[in-house]
Amino acid sequence: MPAKSSPRISDYVKALPLRPGLRVLEIGCGPGVAAREVSRRIGDGRIVAIDRSAKAIALAVAGSASELETGHLEFRTVAIEDFARDPGEGRFDLAFAMRVGALDGRHPKAGQRVMTRLKAALKPDGLLFIDSASPIRGDEIDV
Repeated sequence: MPAKSSPRISDYVKALPLRPGLRVLEIGCGPGVAAREVSRRIGDGRIVAIDRSAKAIALAVAGSASELETGHLEFRTVAIEDFARDPGEGRFDLAFAMRVGALDGRHPKAGQRVMTRLKAALKPDGLLFIDSASPIRGDEIDV
């Protein structure tokens, strides 16, 4: 049975500027709760949700059968500091993370490498949302 959304996750997803057709990257997706909500809000768009934990990705996949069937949601086991787009994969319109240590200041040594990966993953006008911080445009990411 898929994990239910907490008010914190629901409020966070509702606050994102989502619309049909967007390409979205979720960083640190855990059991996939936010990814499923985003998938339902972006229509024919695409969300790639990543997590460094194979166990978290297994839970996300197990709880996301109907969303995965649409072909608009994909889960990958990878840490953000190692993330790279697949060959031929377009850049993302939006990326977001909630409570990801490499982005929220808990692991500052990983931060520079992460930002380099995100600058390569986002469109220049794409937006990066990290917890309660102001969004950052892709071309404003300092690497």
